[in-house]
Amino acid sequence: MPATQSVSFPAYLLLEDGTFFTGKAFGAKGTSGGELCFNTGMTGYQEVFTDPSYTGQVLIMNTVYIGNYGVKNEDVESDSVKIRGLICKNITDRYSRMTADDSLKNYLVENNIVAIYDVDTRSLVQHVRNKGAMNCIISTEISDPAQLKAELDKVPSMDGLELSSEISTKEPYTFGNPDAELRIAVMDFGVKRHILQCLSDRGAYLKVFPAKTKYDTVKEFDAHGVFISNGPGDPASMEYAVQTVREVIADEKPMFGICLGHQLLARANDIPTFKMHHGHRGLNHPVKNLITGKSEITTQNHGFGVEPEAARNSDKVEVTHINLNDGSIEGIRMKNKPAFSVQYHPESTPGPHDSRYLFDDFIKLVKEKNGL
Repeated sequence: MPATQSVSFPAYLLLEDGTFFTGKAFGAKGTSGGELCFNTGMTGYQEVFTDPSYTGQVLIMNTVYIGNYGVKNEDVESDSVKIRGLICKNITDRYSRMTADDSLKNYLVENNIVAIYDVDTRSLVQHVRNKGAMNCIISTEISDPAQLKAELDKVPSMDGLELSSEISTKEPYTFGNPDAELRIAVMDFGVKRHILQCLSDRGAYLKVFPAKTKYDTVKEFDAHGVFISNGPGDPASMEYAVQTVREVIADEKPMFGICLGHQLLARANDIPTFKMHHGHRGLNHPVKNLITGKSEITTQNHGFGVEPEAARNSDKVEVTHINLNDGSIEGIRMKNKPAFSVQYHPESTPGPHDSRYLFDDFIKLVKEKNGL
């Protein structure tokens, strides 16, 4: 297992466009690269780090200081840290939360995550906002930019990358009370644990299926509805998943998709997706529900989006939610089928719970369509 030192030592960060930073190392020793992105949330770093949707990414935490409340075993969204690396302004291995199980430093070491701090993250985030998403690499071993560039060239582009089948469960498993009134099949493209909990809390017994499970196998569970999960990577590279969604639609099963699931529902209805300039990641994104006229503050984590013009002009779906910052498509529902989706995360761990009504809407739809 990697080890840390009590005395700080240098770490280096190189961006795809040649921008170079020197900082201090924190966490594991090593070299790691991925797509550079940033999260604007002030809290919830452990939930963010373990969100499977962050697979393949090096994360900038916008908040100026993290680590001060340590880590807790139950504050996770998956079985391991999913980010490839971490960039911070200030970070600490001292924590004050009495219920914490360990320090953030030890947690990063145990999960083999390379981190760099003492970096001007405000400048770095502004750079990403201006230049767009790009790959980067962090190292505690290599200081020469030319050598780092050679390693960075080995990191694949997120555009066109299929990751969901890599991090999905390998075997089906169940979640919740077997005696619950409803059965929901969950297609796991990188599902968060609190999404499962939100469905279970509303009276659903869940069976979670690996990403590439054929729909004929899923149907054997005899579910009342199907949930299409969040996850990492480019939806344009996931024709197997799009086909599954099309089969669910044809089967008239009530369906709810979140994040990647939203993009897959769009593609199943011949609406393209696209790589965003720098994505949406944080806890404070304002979204308007066009059906109710109400606005909600949402948790988001996505670098791909649904093509707005195609969604608005579709004869198969209607747009139900829009982002109030940039007008991007945040929700759709099919006009003649029991299927809907949102781009953001209504379970909101971390984040405000403004959007948890969507789970209630799904359960209501499932009951109506099944006569329960």
